[in-house]
Amino acid sequence: YSATLALMRRVGVEPDALLLRRPLALRYPDGRGLALPPLGLARLLPAPVAAALGMVCARGWPWRARLALLRRAHQWQRMGFACAAQASVADLCQGLPAPLLDEFIEPLCVSALNTPPHEASGAVFLRVLHDALFAVAGGADALLPRTDLGQLWPRPALQWLAAQGAQVHLGQRVLALAAAESAEFAESAPGAAWQVQTAQGVQRFDAVVLATSASHALPLLEGALPTLDAQAAAAVQHWMAQAAALRFTAITTVYAQAESDNTAATLLPAPMLALRSGPQAPAQFVFERDALHPAPLLIRRSGEAEHAPTRVLAFVVSNSGAHPAVDLPAAVAAQAQRQLGLPVRVLRSVSEKRATFACTPALERPPAAIAYGLAAAGDYLQGPYPATLEGAMRSGWQALAALGLEDAPPAL
Repeated sequence: YSATLALMRRVGVEPDALLLRRPLALRYPDGRGLALPPLGLARLLPAPVAAALGMVCARGWPWRARLALLRRAHQWQRMGFACAAQASVADLCQGLPAPLLDEFIEPLCVSALNTPPHEASGAVFLRVLHDALFAVAGGADALLPRTDLGQLWPRPALQWLAAQGAQVHLGQRVLALAAAESAEFAESAPGAAWQVQTAQGVQRFDAVVLATSASHALPLLEGALPTLDAQAAAAVQHWMAQAAALRFTAITTVYAQAESDNTAATLLPAPMLALRSGPQAPAQFVFERDALHPAPLLIRRSGEAEHAPTRVLAFVVSNSGAHPAVDLPAAVAAQAQRQLGLPVRVLRSVSEKRATFACTPALERPPAAIAYGLAAAGDYLQGPYPATLEGAMRSGWQALAALGLEDAPPAL
């Protein structure tokens, strides 16, 4: 998340104040699973050594499984963390013991790529493993938000833009996009200026970035085709074909309130726990709000003040479209009872049906450049990572570079 953190700092956000940094831990409620060394120790060790220590010290795995993971990781390292474009994660992990596949590879793959191992790109998975576990100290740290996501990035970004003199118009849906002749660009690139139509009227711009999902970009480009010359239209159609070929997967978050007489400030042993998932246990992770956000302060009639834990838990179901016949809220509530020993009351269930693209082997993702003066930004574009915030942030720099406005920062 180097680009994400760099941009947060650029707009005045201090990540260390708003994010809880913890060593990567894929630990289950019973304590089994992998956890990297504490932050202080991990900073003193080269990243590969810290990763190896985590593998060796994993709880609940037999020695045979730990050694098998070390050997396979060494093999991937000798391969330069690269493989054939057609290889899946399942291909890369063939022969590994069941505990590794069930408690490490599958949850890591589904959470990072939102795609099951037998369908997920082995090349992208290896890139994620390399950059997180083997490249730099702290690369695998988990960053958990202590505040709402709006305050973490969008609001400070909007304030920063306003301070730079940018005009921000919210709630104005773009209805149509068209190429428009521009005297300024006529000599070097006829038709390079763009008209953007909203309900408030039509405006002309020298360049446009479609910072939307692929599904929203496609109809705008379809409408712009008749206004383009043959060469530009062919380039746009090629981009559209690549974007239209993407397959999308869903993520569901089930918010529930634990019903417990426990008076402790938190109920779970860690702010984030891995869960054993399956057809009737769909969630892969659970987050405890009280471990991340200060509990509300209540003032009693006596004048005494005390914090009142919310007992709110967030259960994340990656690739939730794989469970079409399952009542996800009910299944998650039953899973919480079985695996956490907590009866819960479901508060809300939110599903993003097109949350990420399916990160499959040899996938041809569209580039940032679409046509002269026209670019796209989004986590679905060409890049080293799956659909992540980091991928989206990097695509913004790629869009600027495609328009010739700014080079990518050195951190990338």
